Amino acid sequence: MNVSTSTLSLTVADVDASREFLTTHLGYQVAMAADGFASLTRDDAAVDIVLLGRGTDVLPPEQRDQQAAGLILALTVTDLAAEEARLRAAGAPITMPLREEPWGERLFQLTDPNGVVVQLVEWVTPATPAS
Repeated sequence: MNVSTSTLSLTVADVDASREFLTTHLGYQVAMAADGFASLTRDDAAVDIVLLGRGTDVLPPEQRDQQAAGLILALTVTDLAAEEARLRAAGAPITMPLREEPWGERLFQLTDPNGVVVQLVEWVTPATPAS
């Protein structure tokens, strides 16, 4: 198997709201869109995102009414502090403030209008090595 692209497909109640959030705050671009559907990409992203409207008949019946929940879309970035400052200034909904974990993960979270949690992460050398 040769994986050429990774795509995360999310079923959401309001495709337009998530599309607007991801394009405005995270720099994704619309590759394709139709009623109840959007395909988003970034030249530098490790993952593309497809948004499907809840209830869409392109999904099998048992999946149509599911909604993205309990999922965290984690994106590793450079200069996390600058990203957090930029997003705060833009009024983005930061739902977990910037913090650093003992194992060297710096992160903060935003939540889109459909409840999709996006975590921006930067790895640093931990202050104390793990034992």
